Parts: sequence; structure tokens; C-alpha cells
Amino acid sequence: MKRIGFSKSQRHGRIPASTVAMAVALAGMCLLVATGCLAGDPKGADSVTLKDAFKNDFLVGAAINRAQIYEEDSNNDPIIKTQFNSISPENVLKWEAVHPEPDKFDFAAADTYVKFGEANHMAIIGHTLVWHSQTPAWVFEDANGKSVDRETLLNRMSNHIFTVMGRYKGRLKGWDVVNEAVADDGTLRKSRWMRIIGEDFLVKAYEFAHAADPGAELYYNDFGLENPEKRAGALALIKNLQSHGVKISGVGLQGHYGLEEPDLKQVDETISAFAALGVKVAITELDINVLPSPMRSLSADVAQRFAARAALNPYTNGLPDSVQRELADRYAGLFSVFLKHHGEISRVTFWGVSDGDSWLNDWPIRGRTSYPLLFDRKHEPKPAFRAVIESATQSRSAAASAENKEFVEKSAAPKN
Repeated sequence: MKRIGFSKSQRHGRIPASTVAMAVALAGMCLLVATGCLAGDPKGADSVTLKDAFKNDFLVGAAINRAQIYEEDSNNDPIIKTQFNSISPENVLKWEAVHPEPDKFDFAAADTYVKFGEANHMAIIGHTLVWHSQTPAWVFEDANGKSVDRETLLNRMSNHIFTVMGRYKGRLKGWDVVNEAVADDGTLRKSRWMRIIGEDFLVKAYEFAHAADPGAELYYNDFGLENPEKRAGALALIKNLQSHGVKISGVGLQGHYGLEEPDLKQVDETISAFAALGVKVAITELDINVLPSPMRSLSADVAQRFAARAALNPYTNGLPDSVQRELADRYAGLFSVFLKHHGEISRVTFWGVSDGDSWLNDWPIRGRTSYPLLFDRKHEPKPAFRAVIESATQSRSAAASAENKEFVEKSAAPKN
């Protein structure tokens, strides 16, 4: 056997920079092969799942609907099970669904949702306990239709939270306890919760939630927090909860974005601002609306509705390639920001699975053809899917290159 020889510099601990550089290049090539993202493998990105691409960064989830929960959606259910390691319920845990009447709880769909997540080894999120929307009128009214008093409403809130959270105690990773309590100008929304109980309805909700399931993570969830005024109001809300000593684990940025708004700097600053308070950040309802908006500012207020016009529904026959590229670039840009904050972001959840079942087909105008997600109406991955996967690969490659450069410089330096 031929003996391998080493130069004098190698015997004394110095490795030639050219040798190390070749090893680095080979390592980088192995990374690209492993992730299936070589330029000569255009389908490579499709073979990598979202949950695997970001397994060292954050959970990747989807909001799922009733048909998917009951495994009646033969097209989307395989995508859910393959691509995601977290789920959120689109509607089945909202008050009107699970607690429609004062003395009636309906847990059939919610139970099935939780079992679906457990069977597929997913992080299960509860959404949502206290919200001004999709909450029955009886919650706020007496038998005569008049507003109840503070104590009555607090008792109803407590009963709902303890009953719903208690049923799934220890089984859900976390809950959106309060949803959308801040107005666009940064003040607290004048909801019936606020008007009847007062500002401390927030503190009470989190106190009840923590008592109901001490091990669950508790989140505040809202849209439009990239808007500086609204962000300031939400930051004050979190600080107020912390000053009262109640548990608040994280903030959900819903992420109902457009192709241009908010800009990446706003997203970056918003994540940093909440992380600075010592809470985790989650992107909880991510989608990108490519359709013209009838609104002056970006919003996800479900109460807003507008009349249909052909000019606001321009892509009924499919999304043009140019817009597909814009969508892919937008997703790539957003995920570059999310990856920058991978230590502060716990989860990125898409609000839906494929374009055909997105809520944006019917909001804020009914009957539009929207294209906000990573999978198209044929349940195939879009260019945006590949852009998201490649953002993970590029992030890994950049990090590895930086580490290897440092290694090369240290290895090539003379040793005393």
C-alpha cells in the first residue's frame, strides 16, 4: 500500500488554503445534492418538503378546513401530511363553531382536528378563544337582547376558556387567546369585550387561559402589525400583560400580505420589535394577495366587504407568468427575513393549503379567483414553492460559506 505523505507545513499543523478550499467546495456540492437543488435538477426543489427544508429553523404549518380535518379532501390531505409539521384550525375552534348556544358545546369537529394532528405527529394550535368576530350575539346579551354586565361576561369568558382548553389540556402546543384587539390607529378596538368588561378583559383572558392549561403556550394574534401605529399599540398591549405578571408566550403576525406591502424592512423591524420584549414571534396566517385591492390600505378585517367588479378579478383564466414570478420573488424575500430571525420565529403557518380553498377567493369580494398560496388549483407546487425551498438552501449555503471561510483563514494562518 502506498504511504500518503504530508508536506512540512501539514506536519506542523498548517493545511494549504487550496486544499481546504477544495474540501469546502466539495462540502457545498454535497449540500446542494442532498437538497436536490442543483441547477441541473429543476424538479429537485419539489422533492424537498417544507417541514424538512426548515426543520432547523421553525415549524411550518397550514390552516386546515373541515373537509381536510375529516380527511375528505383527497387532493389536499396528502399535501398537509407530507409538507407540514404544524396545523391550525381555520374555523372549527372559533366560538360560534364550538360553543354556539349558552348551554351547548359541539366538539365533534374540534376533536377530529386534534386527533388528526396527533395521528400525524404535528404541533397543534388552537385558534381562537376571545375575538370580536365569529362570536355569537348571546355571549354579550341577556335573554332580552340587552348587553350583559361585566361580571356576567367575565363568567361566560371564563367558562368558555376553561371548558374548551380544559378538554384538550396537554395536547395542544399553544392557543391564540385573544385575536385582533388593536385598531389600526394603535388604540384598543372598541369591541363588546372592551366596552362591557374594560381594558382588563385582556389580562383576564390570559389569566383564565393559563389556569386552564398551564403548559400551553399563549399567543396574541393580529394583522397589520407592520403598520407603525398599530405595532406600537400591540407592543403596549404585550408590555401591559407582562406588567401584570400574566403568561404571554408569543405574538402572531398574521402575514396577510400583498405583492409590495408591507415592505421587507417593515416585516424585519416588526419581528425585531416583538422579539425584544422576550416573546417568540410566529407568522400565523401567511398568504399573498396578487389581486387588485379595493381598499386604500392593507387589511384583513373580515367585516370589510366590497361589490364585485371585473377590474378587481383580472386572472380568471390563470395567473400570468410575470405575476407568478412576482409572487415567487415576494415569497423568497419574506422567507429571507424569516430565516434571518430563525432564532426568534417559532412557526410559519400558511392560511390554507392550495389556491382553490383560500379565503381570499371570497374576501373582501365574493367569487374572485385568487392565487395566494404555494400550491395551485391542481394541487401542484408553484414557482413560489420552489422559491421558498431555495431560500432555505441558499441560507444554509451562505451560512456554511461564512463558517468555511473562517475555517480556511484559521487553517492557513501560521501557527506559533
